[in-house]
Amino acid sequence: MLVAVLGGWVHRALIEGDRTKSGHILGDAHRRDHPDMQDTKNMSPAPFALLRLLTHMSLLLGAQNNPQSVMQIIKPAVLHPGPFLMAHLLKDMEQLSKALGKGVDDTVNTIHLTIHSLLEPHQTSQWPVLYDQNLSTKDARNAWENAMNTDVITHQLKVLEHQLKEVNAFIREDERVSSNPVMKLTFGEPGLFLRSLPRNSLIHNSSIWSCRKKVSMLSLTHIVEQNNGRDTLPVLWRFLQREAELRLVRFLPDIMVLQRDLVKKFQNVTDLTYSTIGEFLHSQKAGEIKLPAEYTQEDLGLDADLQVLLPQRRGLGLCSTALVSYLITLHNDLVYTVEKHTGEESGYTVSPADLTELHVIRYEYERDLLPLVLSNCQYSMERGQETLLEYELPKIQQQILTRFLQGKPHITINGIPTLVNRQDRNYEIILKDVKAKVQQEPLQPLTQHDLVKELQSYSDVCEALSTVQLALGFLAMTGGEPHMQLSTYLKEVLQMTDHMGPHIYKALSRCSLKHCGALWQLLSSLKSETMLRLKRDPFVGIGEEYKRPLKEEQKRLLTSFFTKSSADAFLLEMHEFLLLVLKNPKATDTFRPDWGLKDTIVSYMERKDLDIPPDVDEFFPEEILLSQYTNTWKFSVHVRQERNQT
Repeated sequence: MLVAVLGGWVHRALIEGDRTKSGHILGDAHRRDHPDMQDTKNMSPAPFALLRLLTHMSLLLGAQNNPQSVMQIIKPAVLHPGPFLMAHLLKDMEQLSKALGKGVDDTVNTIHLTIHSLLEPHQTSQWPVLYDQNLSTKDARNAWENAMNTDVITHQLKVLEHQLKEVNAFIREDERVSSNPVMKLTFGEPGLFLRSLPRNSLIHNSSIWSCRKKVSMLSLTHIVEQNNGRDTLPVLWRFLQREAELRLVRFLPDIMVLQRDLVKKFQNVTDLTYSTIGEFLHSQKAGEIKLPAEYTQEDLGLDADLQVLLPQRRGLGLCSTALVSYLITLHNDLVYTVEKHTGEESGYTVSPADLTELHVIRYEYERDLLPLVLSNCQYSMERGQETLLEYELPKIQQQILTRFLQGKPHITINGIPTLVNRQDRNYEIILKDVKAKVQQEPLQPLTQHDLVKELQSYSDVCEALSTVQLALGFLAMTGGEPHMQLSTYLKEVLQMTDHMGPHIYKALSRCSLKHCGALWQLLSSLKSETMLRLKRDPFVGIGEEYKRPLKEEQKRLLTSFFTKSSADAFLLEMHEFLLLVLKNPKATDTFRPDWGLKDTIVSYMERKDLDIPPDVDEFFPEEILLSQYTNTWKFSVHVRQERNQT
């Protein structure tokens, strides 16, 4: 079967929809201590470590017999698979030792006993089995791992303590070992050694030379597994399975407060002023928002992108939203387990907006949990025997239940703070609503020229665009008089001029409400052009399907087109189509990348009842596709800027 799992790793999935990558993908062994590598695939730590160890042993054996085949399995590739796999094998032993709470010798003996048990017949718990001989799919590989865990490894671990006791007794009786003073000390017979020490010596005490097992959550988890804890102690078993993550739930109320403050500060901000967490913290020294140091110095660091902290439903902001969602799910999972065990359902729920410290599962490992476990374990010693550690498991479960879990509510997912920027709004709908309530007209070329001339800096363009977006939002709901000056509307209706730069107010005073749609189109395009000059990508949210490069011949044709004609209006429509249509994650369902760009934009303009410039219809290159859309717009803007400078 171990050979079969290797076959599954190298076998390419043939079933449609299975996109699981095959091969050994753990990378260097030292990475396995990182938090992102701690997943045990819903197995207990000890069986998981043993299963991975057996697999690495099989790979190491294969590397000796057929190194080229094993090298093809390892991704990314390594030059010397032997040392690479040996490092992973040693890491497996280290993790197994921690999971069992055993020393190196007992861990090695455990591995030998497990390998020996593989030669014995095992009863399959499920028939027919849910995997094939080649383990050709993700589901098949998971089914094989679960079968190995349930039918082989877990049964072996249940008799492990008894077998280790027999093995150690056998070792003690071996005359090659029994006469060794160090071995006598190891197995609890310090008398010979102590007689050689001075009576007044501080270390003349047998308890100093006794080896006690270290209490840890991993070793306790192993003990619970050995005692059929999944069935007899379900709350304790589930708690220990999730404890490493569960201890973080206590931070949930503080995270919610932080997210609400961040949403309040950055809601409707067109463009982030800060690019990193460090820049944001530096700007907050006056104390407007204080972040605990541990939020920024552990897993992230000050050079991490600020958007990681901003709860959103897309992009980097998903990190923050997913964190809260995961902690809530983790909390609720333990609450469900308690209710199932006690047979009592409180029906008590609380929304994230109302969350406090009293609502969440809350404890500290060193201060609360470890003392609780230590107070419910006993050591027993016999001369010539190893120190025995016994846990009062039912008492541990009951105290964990009453102190940390009981009486906690379910936390609803609805109500998680979410940042919605103006650029994430559906402006296609907003512009249609504005057009339906306020008659719209295009801007005169001279007005466009003056606006571009007055709004030179990136911050000026962003402030003007943000102001117009705010006005559009109100106009879409309430409507307005088309001929009213935009400056009058901003001052008398929205009363927002106190927070505007005077030069921004002056620039926008050239326009009326009937120009707001065209003004948004111009300013959003101007913002993207300014970002290009600053070497920034204005189209981060556009799918890669629309970012294919232009060929040299296509660039030549575009240069010729813009030399002969003025297509500023066409470029504005191209940019609008990018923002309103192609930025949609499902855009490729409607607008295939292999469609012609010109025909698509001409059709888009016709649906808006706009006249198509004759030069576009006659000279714009037909061979350019939608797959080259963003680079076409960027190159065209570059050509136009060079033309205007000459």
